[in-house]
Amino acid sequence: MKVVIVGGVAGGASAATRIRRLDEHARIIMIERSGYVSYANCGLPYYVGGVIKEQEELTLQTPESFWDRFRIDVRVRQEVTAINPAEKTVTVRALDSGKSYTETYDKLLLAPGAKPTVPALSGVSSERVFTLRTVEDTLRIRRFVEEQKPKTAVLAGGGFIGLEMAENLVEMGVSVTIVQRPKQLLAPLDADMASFVHAEMRRHGVALRLGETVTGFRQDGDSVLTLLEESEPLHSDMVLLPSVLPRIRIWQKKPDSNLVFVAASLSTSEWKPPCRTSTLWAMP
Repeated sequence: MKVVIVGGVAGGASAATRIRRLDEHARIIMIERSGYVSYANCGLPYYVGGVIKEQEELTLQTPESFWDRFRIDVRVRQEVTAINPAEKTVTVRALDSGKSYTETYDKLLLAPGAKPTVPALSGVSSERVFTLRTVEDTLRIRRFVEEQKPKTAVLAGGGFIGLEMAENLVEMGVSVTIVQRPKQLLAPLDADMASFVHAEMRRHGVALRLGETVTGFRQDGDSVLTLLEESEPLHSDMVLLPSVLPRIRIWQKKPDSNLVFVAASLSTSEWKPPCRTSTLWAMP
């Protein structure tokens, strides 16, 4: 049996190794869009802040180690651009060369993870506006911090990643402002619980602009302006967009392809996908 997995890191890589333990003869191919197939997501802000010293400490497995240990064929810097369930094929594009090829499968598992939330706002492509999702993003931010030594930063988003990033920037001596459209940080929390988070952030010198909406960014010399809907712009040396959204584009185009999101992971008691079709699996 040939299994193709779209996406690596936590979901795809865990599924790949579990499938190998269930079937030592299966041919397993894992296709990952970034250059790193297995890394510590939660550690990314702490690498920027210098708590994690070495880049190698972020990487849990490499394509080579996956092959040596599990005989799993890992292809990084490649992206699945189309799925053909009728023919059981996926179209894959190599990001470095731009060339595309077709890969067949018996079973297809979708674990593409998330992508940074990049709003369609003016100035979002500024060299001082950063996303934080992948190792590549992290290396770019750390390089900027080391070379430019920013004194101020605006974080457009107050979720878990934003708060971890704020913590590390504050420890580096950066003055941080968090702009959040909802009137509280960590939206899943009840308001009374979030109030304790607000107090702790303010105790560490983080300015909170809750209930504010970002409308765009504008380069201003060696700084960037964060434009707000009903307030004066915020000046800072850098801006971070730490929010993410599910990466589901490749099967949104095919509403009839029988692809289903599932809350459960792979069944370990029997060799069956936990969704409607026998050949397509989807993981959140």
